Amino acid sequence: MASHLSPLEPDDFRQRAAELLAPLYGARSEEVLRRLLRLNEAQGAGLRHRHGARQTLWSEQDQWLIVYGDSLLDADKPPLAVLDEFLSKRLKTVFSGVHVLPFFPWSSDDGFSVIHYREVDPKLGDWRDIRRLASHHDLMVDLVLNHVSRESLWFADYLGGNLPGRDYFIEMDPDTDLSEVVRPRSSPLLVPVSTRRGVRHLWATFSEDQIDLNFANPDVLIEFVGILLFYLQQGARIVRLDAVAFLWKRPGTRCIHLPETHAVVRLLRAVVDHVAPGTLIITETNVPHAENISYFGLERQDTPPDEAHLVYQFPLPPLLLHTLTSGEAGTLARWLDSLPELPAGCSYLNFTASHDGIGVRPLEGWLEGHEIDALVALMQRFGGFVSMRRQADGSDSPYELNITWFDAMSGTRRGPDPWQVERFLLSQHLMLVLKGIPGVYLHCLTATQNDHDGVERSGRLRSINRKRWDRQELEPLLDSRHTPTREVFFALTRRLEIRRREPCFHPDAAQTVIPTPPELLAIQRGPLDDGRRLLAIHNVTDRPQPLVLDGLDQSGWQDLLEGGAWRPVDTLAPYRSLWLVRTDR
Repeated sequence: MASHLSPLEPDDFRQRAAELLAPLYGARSEEVLRRLLRLNEAQGAGLRHRHGARQTLWSEQDQWLIVYGDSLLDADKPPLAVLDEFLSKRLKTVFSGVHVLPFFPWSSDDGFSVIHYREVDPKLGDWRDIRRLASHHDLMVDLVLNHVSRESLWFADYLGGNLPGRDYFIEMDPDTDLSEVVRPRSSPLLVPVSTRRGVRHLWATFSEDQIDLNFANPDVLIEFVGILLFYLQQGARIVRLDAVAFLWKRPGTRCIHLPETHAVVRLLRAVVDHVAPGTLIITETNVPHAENISYFGLERQDTPPDEAHLVYQFPLPPLLLHTLTSGEAGTLARWLDSLPELPAGCSYLNFTASHDGIGVRPLEGWLEGHEIDALVALMQRFGGFVSMRRQADGSDSPYELNITWFDAMSGTRRGPDPWQVERFLLSQHLMLVLKGIPGVYLHCLTATQNDHDGVERSGRLRSINRKRWDRQELEPLLDSRHTPTREVFFALTRRLEIRRREPCFHPDAAQTVIPTPPELLAIQRGPLDDGRRLLAIHNVTDRPQPLVLDGLDQSGWQDLLEGGAWRPVDTLAPYRSLWLVRTDR
């Protein structure tokens, strides 16, 4: 099975867009379609062959770095230029793609409260820096489409009653019953705002500075299609739809994953398949697994999937955290075994850490409440924090754990121990094995510790995992012997180099969980068409474990990590892994 490009021809695009717009905008849908077609023609010219002779969507060589535009600082140099230099010097052959988190002018949430969508924050650089990064890597850009900064021109238009922003937001009577609305935060859902027309209450899912946009107004949709096309013109190949699950609001419902939201995602997918085939859409929906994968559109079995190409594998980080702090891989194995077989053109972005915290909601249905409580308490013991969300009954519950992944690996349920580096590296090695494309946060590469000073400066819990490295501090740590930063960086980049040369790690290669005792986790990738398969075995405990698996006594296994024929062993050392390959003809 290979995931090939699927260009959408003009007539097919027109038909699909018309079908999607009709239930969204009713009598106005034909007008909206005409505007959409004109926009595609005006801004999409020249994009159709942007991805050259590419025939497939992805391969085993796809590995993506996740980083802020100012995660690396070097005196007065533009941080985006510093990032490009660091990638060229240290990671030139490691990553095929780079996700530069929002690099636009912003007012809060480290970029996710956008003021100007078509500008680069001058503190970071300019569009030339972005295009330079895009010339060296597949560039992922955030389309922050659920909300906008209250410092934006659109919001200023709203306050003054001027077009276009006057109708871009969602006014709501504060007496409206919104108790069914799913909340990712504990802040008030409605924000009072003083306008020329008096006080109005606006929908604000995430904070009083991030005001939700009204996609029931087709002008907002057209605006964002234009922004999407602009990003493609600047070199973006991957577009991340931020917080898209909350996009459409309908009082009396949960206001999450609504059919209208899925229709908008399908429309954006149709736009890129038509204008720039080979562009990838990834949805960011930090919710339980069944809800998360709904953004593939698998339920429409009579047609190929036509929503996101990729979804984040959100249950992986908290389940992996549970596994390595408990020494029990059975729950993780059952979850992996439950994953549906995906059709061509759909895959996962696997990760352990990102700019956000470690989501707790994806654990629903996999861990008991007392196990989740124990995990939360342990992360607090390791120096982390807990962000809460508001439940329908008015109570608060954990939403995410705020801690660096390196410090989350400080120990087990018994407390801190000397195995932090080994446990951390195993967590990365295990993630790299899984079906999909791996995304590695910069602070995993650098074994970054909790940035409590950053939290104190910003007042935001998420700042604990968003350290800004000064290169004059980081480079000596990478070049000095016996630092965790150096040990992790070189061990992880070496493993990434090996991974991208192995065809069994193609995102479409089959994945099978091999039965083992709970102290081990064994995963097979393949077999490929030529009979090649890979067996990855992991010891998730701090004790040596007997290595007894069916088939390991067969000859012909090659050790991918050490090179040459595998020399069988009776036990697997604590937090160690094996990558073995063989070809069965």
